[in-house]
This record gives sequence, structure tokens and C-alpha cells, in this order.
Amino acid sequence: MSYRMTQQEREAFLADLHVGVLGVTAPDRGPILLPIWYAYEPGGELIFVTNKDAEKAKLLEHAGRFTVCVQNEQPPYQYVSVEGRIVSMEAADHDGDLGPIARRYLGEIEGDEYVQETADTEEILVRMQPERWSTADYGKESEIT
Repeated sequence: MSYRMTQQEREAFLADLHVGVLGVTAPDRGPILLPIWYAYEPGGELIFVTNKDAEKAKLLEHAGRFTVCVQNEQPPYQYVSVEGRIVSMEAADHDGDLGPIARRYLGEIEGDEYVQETADTEEILVRMQPERWSTADYGKESEIT
């Protein structure tokens, strides 16, 4: 029995609401792992917004690629890990880029409050095209009869 997700399953799982764990290589040390809010639509790019001056922004620019892992922490356990190259790192439109992501994670009211509270922050929008996938859906074991 394979626990691997199909392409449709993995893309739907990644598109669901999860806090992502971003992994990016760092010179002279192990990879850096950081939580992120992100957006993804099946077949598209994974995007997130970060502070322009954040250490992760510098590491991402240097590495040119990163990995994001998302998981379901309740049985049946599931995860999707996706790696890819950075398509672009560009100045973010605070309301247009961060707004939908903040509302996705915090809801309309708290998301809008978050966007207002962080209005003075210089941010970048990071876009990644998924290339390599690793997945598991341990609920598939229940399919054995």
C-alpha cells in the first residue's frame, strides 16, 4: 500500500489552510526553518510576504530556492513538502499582497487589523514554482480491506 498522495491530493492539501515551515539553506550552518503564512492555488506558484530586511529574505536571495512543509497534526497524519526555485522576489503591495494572506489566516476583521498595524513595513513578495514534492497520507492505510 502506498501512502503517497496523488497530484490532485497533494495540490489540494497544500492549498488548504496550514502554517508552512519554510526551509532555506544558510552558509556555514544547517538549514534555517521558519513558520510562514502563504497562499497556493493548484498548479500555480506558492507565494508569501516577508519583511524586506529579514534575515530569511537575504538567505532566500542567496539560495535562489527553498522548501515548504505543511502537515496535519491530527490523525490521520498527512504532510506535503514542496521544493522549488524562486521565480521572483519583488516589492510587495502591502494591501494587495499581504491583505488576502492575512485574512486567510486571521479572518476578515483581524486580518484587516494586522494589515493596518503593519502598514509601515517594507515587504517583498516571494514566488516559488513547485518542482519536487514529497507527500504522505497515513489515512490511506484504512483503505486496506
